[in-house]
Amino acid sequence: MALHQRHLAGCVALSRSASWNQNEADWRLMLGFGRGWGISAPEGTICASTIALPYGADFAWIAMVLVLPEHRRLGYASRLLRGALAELEQENRVALLDATPEGRAVYVQEGFRDFWGFTRFSLSTAFLPKQEAKPLTSTHWSQVLALDALAFGGDREPVLRNLAARQPSAALVAERNGQVVGFVLAREGREAMQVGPLVARDAGMARKLLAAALGAVPGPVYVDIADHAGPLQAWALNQGFVVQRPFTRMAHGPRAYAPGDASLVYCPTGPELG
Repeated sequence: MALHQRHLAGCVALSRSASWNQNEADWRLMLGFGRGWGISAPEGTICASTIALPYGADFAWIAMVLVLPEHRRLGYASRLLRGALAELEQENRVALLDATPEGRAVYVQEGFRDFWGFTRFSLSTAFLPKQEAKPLTSTHWSQVLALDALAFGGDREPVLRNLAARQPSAALVAERNGQVVGFVLAREGREAMQVGPLVARDAGMARKLLAAALGAVPGPVYVDIADHAGPLQAWALNQGFVVQRPFTRMAHGPRAYAPGDASLVYCPTGPELG
């Protein structure tokens, strides 16, 4: 069955059952521009889900591969994932996703392969040190979108604008000679604030933007930091963050590739959004 906005309550229940951070606003965003598939139990409960988020013509993000605990080990996740992969293959789109360690073993069997990784850090309280940064305004959007397309490799304007509207105090940019050379966004989640994406031209700028965004949101906070940004991970640990779990960015099939310039990505948006 296709998932629609009327299924939001059941979708949020899936996130809750897995202790994932997505709230109703996240599901509404994903179902608004992506395609969702689900399996319904006889009593009408949504017991499994998968979403594909198109980012331009070349690739799409696989997200929210979830099954209620009492319905696991029945093949539901594999059935929905394979259906999504088949549709993307017909559209000549490469499928990408960010996998937990448990999910990665399953995705390898389905033909996904690794590209790069990141680690989720969490902080249970608000981040107290304050760092000034410039608010993202309407005049910055064209440059923010261009920089993000270079880093991410696809067009995700609906996602970025949604996050900026939800947490404007954490929508920040860095400029050099009148040009946007970094930006950060955040959003509220079901369990914690999520800071990301953070895209920047250099590590020092990334740290300043992250500190500014963390100071603009209440705790608890999650932030996913790329493993190739080791100094930023070390900085987070020095600020009191703790490691929650790693993720692996993966792509599917013989044409698998990692789009964009990962060196510009310090913090992904989150495993469900890329």
